Amino acid sequence: MPSHSRSRDRYRGSDGGRSPDYSRRQRRESYDDDDDDDDFDYNPRERRRYRRDDYDHDSRIYEPRLYDDDLNEYDIAAEDPAAPLRPHGMEERSDRSRSRESPVASPRGVDRQGDGEGRRIYSGYGDDSNPIRESRGPTHRSQDDGAYRHMDRESRRQRRRERTRGPSIKHQSHDSTNSGSHLLGADVLEKMRSHYDEEEDLQRPQAEEQMRTESTRRRKQPIINDERQRLAPFPEEVPRGQSQGRIVSGAYLEEGKYPDMEVRQRGGGGPAMEARWRKEGDWNGSSGSSKTKPPFWKRKRLWICLAILIVIAAIVVPLVIIMPKKHNHHSKDPDSPSPTNYNEDSPYISSLKGLSHDSIPKSAQGSILDPWTWYDTRDFNLTFTNETVGGLPIMGLNSTWDDSTRANEHVPPLNESFPYGSQPIRGVNLGGWLSIEPFIVPSFFESYSSKDGIIDEYTLCKKLGSSAAAKIEKHYADFISEDDFRDMRDAGLDHVRIQYSYWAVEIYDDDPYVAKISWRYLLRAIEYCRKYGLRVKLDPHGIPGSQNGWNHSGREGAIGWLNGTDGLLNRRRSLEFHDKVSKFFAQPRYKNIVAIYGLVNEPLMLALPVEDVLNWTTDATKLVQDNGISAFVAVHDGFLNLSKWKKMLKTRPERMILDTHQYTIFNTGQIVLNHTARVELICNDWYHMIQEINTTSAGWGPTICGEWSQADTDCTKYLNNVGRGIRWEGTFNTADSTVYCPTADTGPACSCDSANAPPAEYSDGYKRFLQTYAEAQMSAFGTAQGWFYWTWYTESAAQWSYKTAWKNGFMPKKAYAPDFKCGDDIPSFGDLPEYY
Repeated sequence: MPSHSRSRDRYRGSDGGRSPDYSRRQRRESYDDDDDDDDFDYNPRERRRYRRDDYDHDSRIYEPRLYDDDLNEYDIAAEDPAAPLRPHGMEERSDRSRSRESPVASPRGVDRQGDGEGRRIYSGYGDDSNPIRESRGPTHRSQDDGAYRHMDRESRRQRRRERTRGPSIKHQSHDSTNSGSHLLGADVLEKMRSHYDEEEDLQRPQAEEQMRTESTRRRKQPIINDERQRLAPFPEEVPRGQSQGRIVSGAYLEEGKYPDMEVRQRGGGGPAMEARWRKEGDWNGSSGSSKTKPPFWKRKRLWICLAILIVIAAIVVPLVIIMPKKHNHHSKDPDSPSPTNYNEDSPYISSLKGLSHDSIPKSAQGSILDPWTWYDTRDFNLTFTNETVGGLPIMGLNSTWDDSTRANEHVPPLNESFPYGSQPIRGVNLGGWLSIEPFIVPSFFESYSSKDGIIDEYTLCKKLGSSAAAKIEKHYADFISEDDFRDMRDAGLDHVRIQYSYWAVEIYDDDPYVAKISWRYLLRAIEYCRKYGLRVKLDPHGIPGSQNGWNHSGREGAIGWLNGTDGLLNRRRSLEFHDKVSKFFAQPRYKNIVAIYGLVNEPLMLALPVEDVLNWTTDATKLVQDNGISAFVAVHDGFLNLSKWKKMLKTRPERMILDTHQYTIFNTGQIVLNHTARVELICNDWYHMIQEINTTSAGWGPTICGEWSQADTDCTKYLNNVGRGIRWEGTFNTADSTVYCPTADTGPACSCDSANAPPAEYSDGYKRFLQTYAEAQMSAFGTAQGWFYWTWYTESAAQWSYKTAWKNGFMPKKAYAPDFKCGDDIPSFGDLPEYY
């Protein structure tokens, strides 16, 4: 490839639930009713009582006070805040009993809200004569029930009459839901009072005895209307379900709970509710009929229902098991799509026809070994196997192979040795296929705006999320096919450099990459190469941590390989990667076809410690060779000046080869050359540089050029990264508007419009230049071990696509028979303008 705090809600935890601090904070706020910044905070050991004598019945708003005139309460806390508060003249009264109306008395309980001004809003019932009071403890109980028991019968009756009397002008309410009792007629109210008195006389002895019994028990929190209530464990508390001290509110009446109904835990009672509870199996007979339920073994209805359920289960369960099996496993219709196959619309799965999904073990169904999940099954062996070599699957491979083919008559067949050193490699790369690059496949990136930050395969996969596997595998199937390998052979090429990345084998941590699917396509590509006699150079384009921080390593940004916090970790991971891959490709089936084994593409040794890279290179080479790799092991020059390599790795393992990548468009001193000068640079300078470095006496030793192209500008979209400018028009560097093109000083201005035009618009002079420029490089790199053009195919960048150039007449018809070689006279390019 060409080189170039989350804020947190104060009351909620990070998971969206309430934090441990929530209930405590809310409790403090609920007791600090004035919501100011005073020093009052709730202390459960202090039970200071606050009067609600400014209660507004219409708005349900109260203000806290320290003294209660209506109850003639002397608040010792006014003089001594630490002293317990006790009502004057009622020494036996529990200090906890002065509370607001208990939720027990009404299924609605007390609906507490805020009015936006720091005050609490209550929807419970209250009056002037007996203001609703609130306990300062963490829970609440019934209204004034302690003092209420000390009043004589007549006083209590008088207070009840006042409660059920029509509303006063001062406290008239317009809330029909909470003040329905104010609208009752006099006869209804009188009946209620009479019934209430009779009921109380009957229940009072029982209630008092019950209160004494319950005084030492801790009160459970009841549930009313599906809401758990907060009740204090007061000793004199009336057990739930008993009616002593009960107040009939308007809300009760509106809900149909007349005084003849029993109060039950679900907030209702009476015959209608009893029938409902019996039906629901929640009836215990405590408040209604005294009839005892028969033992369960004597209930005929129960046995009948049980028998019916058994029969239904005997019929339904087999159907539930069998029917999905028939649907999912294609036992009757092998052409029907499997629910695990997200590629049912693929045009490339006809080879599944006639096969049964049952041939795949259930443990492997839905996995990467299941062909019914593949987008493309063409030319794969679909007989299931879970066998691995080096921990990597062989699923999809045929058990036999044929190495007798040759690419053309000028090269030996695969089962004979290639004459490296005496005959140059003429190869091509498969860039942008299994390792995605934006400028090669811009369609992946064009639909996103700059704010999306989709700049490489990492961010692309992260953006695609769960759809990444389907979309990227479709790219694997469509971008390169068998026809391409046939065309490579027909174009006179004999080697293919195949890019892949570590996620073809493994992913780590939170990697979003599509894992392992590309491995299958890599293996099939090698088989296509075998079919057409093309030898293979394996090229890991992405190594754990990124070896150069460029987008073609998978993730643009920091270099995390041999560098940074995880540098040593990624060093180990990259060696583990090669341990697996080398064991796999050391199999006999790859001995003849995998001719060159690459270690890592373009490690940026201008930024990485050179010694660390060289040590890793030595370790990796020894590792793969110990695992049985007999192919040449390729090491990249790391963008160092080739003259430096004359002294590096002089002592090294056998069968190593140096890989250099050469382009004129990323060097500001070369991109400004005119057409003729560009060809002269190749034949006069590069020719001798490559020739020398290829020797062991004056240079490093066996050298190849793994990447080069006939592009003469950097105009291609996304070539310099997504969103980055170009040198040709002076937009590459935001701090420098220098235009780097041949006519920058003389005019006219250079434009990328002509360079990016479709090939059909190229003039004859421009095509002649492009072919001559390419053939000059073939000649120069042919003085060493040979070359691999970058790249075979692109979506739109014609000057980077060997296939496009070959089919449009600006590449030699046969790579081994060029029209131009260094030493020949440079042809005329006609009236081709230099800014073109």
